[in-house]
Amino acid sequence: MSQPQDASRMDDGRDGASATLMGVSLPPRFSIARAPDATRRAHVEGAELHHMRTVLRLAVDARVSLLDPAGVEHRGIIDRYERDRAVVRIESSSSQSPSPARTRIILAAAIVKGPRMDFVIEKAAELGASELWPIVSARGLVRSPGADRLARWGRLAIAAAKQSQSAIAMEVRSPIGVDDLIRGVPPQTLAVICARGGAPLAGVIRRSRPRAIFIAVGPEGDFDDDERAKAANAGFVAAGLGPNRLRSETAAVAAVSIAAGLLHDAQGSSEDGETE
Repeated sequence: MSQPQDASRMDDGRDGASATLMGVSLPPRFSIARAPDATRRAHVEGAELHHMRTVLRLAVDARVSLLDPAGVEHRGIIDRYERDRAVVRIESSSSQSPSPARTRIILAAAIVKGPRMDFVIEKAAELGASELWPIVSARGLVRSPGADRLARWGRLAIAAAKQSQSAIAMEVRSPIGVDDLIRGVPPQTLAVICARGGAPLAGVIRRSRPRAIFIAVGPEGDFDDDERAKAANAGFVAAGLGPNRLRSETAAVAAVSIAAGLLHDAQGSSEDGETE
């Protein structure tokens, strides 16, 4: 059997592999279930161990980055491999948790079939959504995704956080009906329902300048009249995504992309103003 290769010789664009940001090589990144112990050792287990040892074939002494459940990044080197875990010696730790002032993006997306929902999960997480609420709607074709699929969505969100160098993985909630969704919108949050013919989403965001935004996207057949009426009565703003008719997963990703870009720019402008 050939020996594992050092991380510096790997050039793999998949999650967990070495990445390059602004010309600086970044170590491969993995998620861990617990923060390092008192001896500054952390353990990589399960699927993450498989990816580290079998897929990337990282050798002992390779440098890695670990992300714990609190969003703290730990940098260190692989100390040794044991039967069911890798032991990493931590050299430095830094919290990358977002500032409380940073805008929160919640995507509530109707559940669509098969890999199309996987696509929504992955891309929403990469673009910076903080939470995803899967919607069970009147016209939706999927009523209950099942425990295995929910677990897969959680894994996809973690993988997307590693790929995009995000500090904290997007939270994937349990499926929710429209009535409970409407009641569950956090306070002081701009609630938007994507609707063809609505005011452009970009304009809605620019006018409101929200600190938190909740975006609801319906299934292929859209929300029905009753669901749209309930949302309107609850204060949701109807927002459009352009003149074309979009598939549900396209609309979800487009909405998060628009929101993330505008809110990132607004956050940067606010921080620049504070430093002047």
